[in-house]
Amino acid sequence: MKLIRTQGRGKQSATAVLAALERRGGAALDSVLPAVRRIVADVRKRGDRALLRYAIQFDGLASPDALRVTKEEMAAAWKSLDPTLRDALSTAAAQIRKFAKRQLPSSWNDSSFPGLTTGQLVRPLGSIGCYVPSGRHPLPSTLLMTAIPAQVAGVERIVIVSPKPAAATLAAAHLLGVSEFYRLGGAHAIAALTYGVESIRRVDKITGPGNLYVTAAKRLVAFDCAIDMLAGPTEIVITSDRGTASDIASDLVAQAEHDPEALAIFITTREDLAQEVIAEAKQRSRNNVTAREALNRNGIVIITSSSAEARTITNRIAPEHLTIDTPSDLAWVTNAGSVFIGRWSAQPMGDYISGPNHTLPTGGMARVRGGLSVNDFVKLITVQQYTQQGVRALGLKAALLAQAEGLTGHAEAIHARLNTRRSRG
Repeated sequence: MKLIRTQGRGKQSATAVLAALERRGGAALDSVLPAVRRIVADVRKRGDRALLRYAIQFDGLASPDALRVTKEEMAAAWKSLDPTLRDALSTAAAQIRKFAKRQLPSSWNDSSFPGLTTGQLVRPLGSIGCYVPSGRHPLPSTLLMTAIPAQVAGVERIVIVSPKPAAATLAAAHLLGVSEFYRLGGAHAIAALTYGVESIRRVDKITGPGNLYVTAAKRLVAFDCAIDMLAGPTEIVITSDRGTASDIASDLVAQAEHDPEALAIFITTREDLAQEVIAEAKQRSRNNVTAREALNRNGIVIITSSSAEARTITNRIAPEHLTIDTPSDLAWVTNAGSVFIGRWSAQPMGDYISGPNHTLPTGGMARVRGGLSVNDFVKLITVQQYTQQGVRALGLKAALLAQAEGLTGHAEAIHARLNTRRSRG
């Protein structure tokens, strides 16, 4: 891991590193965008013919008949799992569902102004596609994290796509009662979900993380199909002066093992703790090839001059995962995907079983949004109803605003009501 100091001779280097961290994001997508554009256009134009060709080439699909996973296959996968793993999946699903229910917004109306009732309706999306990675590490937990909030929201049609799905992923689908599951991945899967092909109807929104090709495809189709976010490599920041080196290093290694491009940062005011964490992380990653590579490439330990500076830097980075020392530290956190408090809150607990979603903003997007939630699967429809009394109370003011904007038709529509002698509704 690289050690930098924000004061003294290291200040200039630290400034450059922090500026680069703030600019991180989707630049890597540009390298694969030409290939992704060709694949998406091909699937959009030729439908199943192109989709199946790519599925056989990239996903190892055995035959067109194997594209759709049957309910029997999902049930068999569930039955084949060790009972302790079935219990773990069930517990995780219950935790995620409970949390999503707490998040669900409600419909309401308000009549605090005489003659005017306003409110909102909460309605689920009609259909969604959940992308579940199955490359370096199959992720049945991602199926739970994407499908359960959609179920809680009331989405009627939930489509799962995953290339070479592991037995645990199929079992998780059975646990949730999923009925539409395709052995499909990559940019071609995103194209099929966006535009529809003979074998798969289009969806209203696509959720879930993926590799560069998947993320680039989501960016490409975002104007034709809603997406959740552009998820990049995993990120972890730990900002601590009180933690132990073993706890801090273990979390850094845990998140680093996701991807060689994962970002792992420790921020502290303590030189001694910084050195201990570097040594501990090196020791703990010695037999973990991916984590060791990620820490060598993107592992950073930042020693700051004060706690205030550490907090400022943390918010500038806007990390996907953030660990802090105490609940009182929440007061200064403004930019983070998900926050973990204290030594017992191991970040992998949030990846699986806590309840909050593990699909989180990366690349600094925690500046503007949080993680995937039930809110991503509903739409809020606003409602307003006037009586004649309400129009008479507010109409002239609204008409003045319309006239100030030069929209005379708007003003006349209001005056038409004001000049009506008796109410018609």
